[in-house]
Amino acid sequence: MQQINSVFKEAMAGISKKALAAEWLLGSPAAEIGRLWRILRASFIVPLLRISLYVCLLMSTMLLIEWLYIGGVVLYVKMFGRKPERKYKWEAVEDGSETGSAAFPMVLVQIPLFNEKEVYKLSIGAACSLSWPADRLLIQVVDGSTDILIKDMVEKECMKWASRGINIIHQTRETREGYKAGALNEGLNYDYVKECEYVAIFDADFQPKPDFLRRALPFLTHNQDIALVQARWRFDSKKCLWIYFTAEQEAGSTVHAFFGFNGSAGIWRIAAINEAGGWDDRTTAEDMDLAVRAALKGWKLVYVGDLEVKSELPSTLKAFRSQQHRWSCGPCNLFGKVVMDVIKSKKVSLWKKVYMIYNFFFVRKIVGHTCIFFSYCLVLPLTILIPEVNVPKGGAVFIPCIIAAINSILATPRSLHLVFLWILFENVMSLHLTKAIVTGLLGTKNANEWIITEKIGDSTKNKTNNEPVAPEKPRSEVLRDRHHLYDRGIWLDRNIVPRGYQQQQQQQKKRNSLAYVHKGVKL
Repeated sequence: MQQINSVFKEAMAGISKKALAAEWLLGSPAAEIGRLWRILRASFIVPLLRISLYVCLLMSTMLLIEWLYIGGVVLYVKMFGRKPERKYKWEAVEDGSETGSAAFPMVLVQIPLFNEKEVYKLSIGAACSLSWPADRLLIQVVDGSTDILIKDMVEKECMKWASRGINIIHQTRETREGYKAGALNEGLNYDYVKECEYVAIFDADFQPKPDFLRRALPFLTHNQDIALVQARWRFDSKKCLWIYFTAEQEAGSTVHAFFGFNGSAGIWRIAAINEAGGWDDRTTAEDMDLAVRAALKGWKLVYVGDLEVKSELPSTLKAFRSQQHRWSCGPCNLFGKVVMDVIKSKKVSLWKKVYMIYNFFFVRKIVGHTCIFFSYCLVLPLTILIPEVNVPKGGAVFIPCIIAAINSILATPRSLHLVFLWILFENVMSLHLTKAIVTGLLGTKNANEWIITEKIGDSTKNKTNNEPVAPEKPRSEVLRDRHHLYDRGIWLDRNIVPRGYQQQQQQQKKRNSLAYVHKGVKL
């Protein structure tokens, strides 16, 4: 051992510091690093990137086929006028002089509210203006607001309409258990609801036209196998430019009598809800969950595209991001819970099972956003740095252009000038939505977080001099909300309470109280 050490010292003594510096400058270490990089690149990076590229091309092809299928169905409906009124029996409900209002079925209208200060008047007023006999209509405002002042304002609004002869009930909740699903389920369990055959559901920012029930109810009254009639959401906000597509629902309703319930602007047969097991809060996609379970029981769902209900688009990027996170995470989480139920169902045909699992869940809810993120944000940019990987022009250019064109045409020709901005926006949002999809598929503890989507309503038109004005947000908070960060909204998961949540709630109540005192409202 001593001999080895002595030999090593002699060898090191023969190498001067100048020689080491010269060898480094001559590039021997750099050449060695370059050689290792070429080996790693040829044996690992290039094959991995090729495989990733093939997977992305496969996903893009799946999306192309799906949108060609959807576009074909929509084109068929438009060209041949295959409206639901022609496919199903539909006869208008006539006012009979002899029977009076007995010809009209008893309808329950549910309006779930949670601190909806800016829009509660819009939804309650629209529901109370529905063209339906007063003695055959029951409006139930399920109010789970935690702000006592807002809850008092909602109660006074209900009393105002009740004084005009409207059959309206302000039903309060003492707990937030189950969130919206819990509120709707609780509302159906009261004794005074047992006389109702159907239930129409409108979120706080939805305003149905007076003829909504007269146009939607005949599908249910004349077709005993229909469980749901879904209306089209119409967005009328001048401050928002987001494009929402209804082609998927129209295609699913036309061919398979199945689609995902939107959670609002729809009317259900209460017997179908009960047979499907009622509302379930196991995911944040409780509306889609109910639609799937009803379909597995053999019920049909109908989408009426020309029956529109006015709604509100998220007015800020933060609100839109929160909404899209819930809409992406919830369905993926639900997919893992219902896939075996779909496979084992005996009341659903094999063709419909394939559609529900492959088209409805896998391609549209999972492949769609993950393809955008991995293909156009990761894999294709990396191929520029790795020239050994050849990218087919069809997969990189033609397929994305065709998909974008179909989406734009199905949306509205007036939005063609926004296609480029829409593509950029979709790429920006893909990272956030891919994270939501992975969260939902893995079923992590964050999968059931519920972030309230902020609504602004029509503040300037609907406020009176006696109503309090909400305090403005600090400028620092406004600037922070403009950045694309992970959601910092109101978390209402049973097991998740963010740091400082209680303090934020107390500060908000204090600001509200000061606003009310400033306006002279007695507390």
